[in-house]
Amino acid sequence: MHGANSSSLTPRYFILNGIPELEALHTWISLPFCFMYIITVLGNCGLIYLISHEEALHRPMYYFLALLSLTDVSVCTSFVPNMLCIFWFNLKEIDFDACLVQMFFIHMLTGMESGVLMLMALDRYVAICYPLRYSTILTNMVITKVGFATFSRSVLLMIPFTFLIRRLPYCKGNLIHHTYCDHMSVAKLSCGNIKINAIYGLIAAILIGGFDMFCIFMSYTMIIRAVVNLPSSDARHKAFSTCTSHICAIVITYVPAFFNFFTHRFGGRTIPHHVHIFIANLYLLLPPTLNPIVYGVKTKQIREGLIKLFLERNILRMS
Repeated sequence: MHGANSSSLTPRYFILNGIPELEALHTWISLPFCFMYIITVLGNCGLIYLISHEEALHRPMYYFLALLSLTDVSVCTSFVPNMLCIFWFNLKEIDFDACLVQMFFIHMLTGMESGVLMLMALDRYVAICYPLRYSTILTNMVITKVGFATFSRSVLLMIPFTFLIRRLPYCKGNLIHHTYCDHMSVAKLSCGNIKINAIYGLIAAILIGGFDMFCIFMSYTMIIRAVVNLPSSDARHKAFSTCTSHICAIVITYVPAFFNFFTHRFGGRTIPHHVHIFIANLYLLLPPTLNPIVYGVKTKQIREGLIKLFLERNILRMS
């Protein structure tokens, strides 16, 4: 087998082929992806900087937003630079171990993103249903603990993917028709039994995505009940308006995720493979690109913080 160790059926490296059937358009396709990555890095790093430097934003809701921004930048950085190298410089080879590392971080960070959205839903639940106890329930220590628990859950559930991939024999070549190392894309190159890989992938998706969506659903059920019971329409509008940015973030994240999941599961024969790859890339890139824009536009405190930051800098330059 090309690129394999002589003593085993484990390849020394894989070849990431980018978007199949559209190789001639790789340079043009790379431009919107590169633009989205730049927006992601600038927008999310800007949010993290703003939240860390603006004292008015030192609240649980914004700490969780900073954690979401950090996760978004990390997940994009785990695959976009390598993808652009494929498109621009035709650097398609990736070492076997490097492929496993990339696969682990992509899956772990997407699981982390889902978990942070769940924590943000719980934050809104506490803020609206227990407003007088909000600061005593969500202390800095509690935020640290739940953040670490979410991170640990993602790490522990994604570590088995690397062992499941490493145990497989590879005799179907080392060409991956993808822009990054995805668990099942790598597993499908094996001539061994990958049923365990598919079953565990589904279990991990249910334990992370299913659990998080259930918690989000229950949080918003309680929020709606609390908002409906408020005495005035102004109070109801004000309470629910604090959730609009988070609802947008949920839609932006979970709609592409569902679309990606169902097209892979049920659209294998009807949807062209290059469309699958496009969807898989948008699923990872779209939420990190749009989240800082949504929160910047929808959240009054962030808009005010940005204006204050720019005014202070202009004053310092003039003085």
